[in-house]
Amino acid sequence: MIELINVTKRYVSLAAVDNVSFSVGTGDYFALLGPNGAGKTTIVKMLLDFTRPTSGYLSLNGASSSSAKSRIAVGYLPENHHIPPYLSGWQYLQRCAELTGMKRMDALEQCEHIVTLIGMQGREHTKSNTYSKGMIQRFGLGAALIGNPKLLILDEPTASLDPIGIRETRQLLESLKSKGMTVFLNSHLLSEVEKICDNAAIINRGKLMVKDKISSLVKDGDTLEDVFVRFVKG
Repeated sequence: MIELINVTKRYVSLAAVDNVSFSVGTGDYFALLGPNGAGKTTIVKMLLDFTRPTSGYLSLNGASSSSAKSRIAVGYLPENHHIPPYLSGWQYLQRCAELTGMKRMDALEQCEHIVTLIGMQGREHTKSNTYSKGMIQRFGLGAALIGNPKLLILDEPTASLDPIGIRETRQLLESLKSKGMTVFLNSHLLSEVEKICDNAAIINRGKLMVKDKISSLVKDGDTLEDVFVRFVKG
């Protein structure tokens, strides 16, 4: 589903990503972990062709990330997601559905379903400038689910959510496993990653430190946070 082969991204003399290789299989729930500035978001941007690698190869769904074909059936939630303040959450979801070419009645039905999924019934028709950051994040996750994507790429999906919102997001992602969806996420909430994801990779200063099953990384009483600190701090 996702493959990186010897990927490097340089900005002048800085290697934001340095010769990184890993793959994510179909149906996998995969977490890319690392401290701020480690290169996580740069990898996401290369996967989605927002920026090109200096060298190496990336693919989604068996197609090069530089091809529009690779992004068919991919949902994306960016870090620091925003909604235009003059739109309601409902209008935002409808516009996202229109961009997929979905028929109007199908879009209406899916938007209704998504509003329920993200727990925003009763607030979907108010302007987004009245929403909290957590509410905007929920609608961002909802937009990523439009079109029933096979792959979700989520950059800090629980950012700005309160504990209830974090738990509900985890439950939603867990429910999507039964549909065979693949999830690739960046997150600083390691306790949530440990509950949701099957596999993880840790990068630091652009270099891949480890990639393995979380069940193999977390053992002998360790938590994922312990593992993270050990690889990042050495």
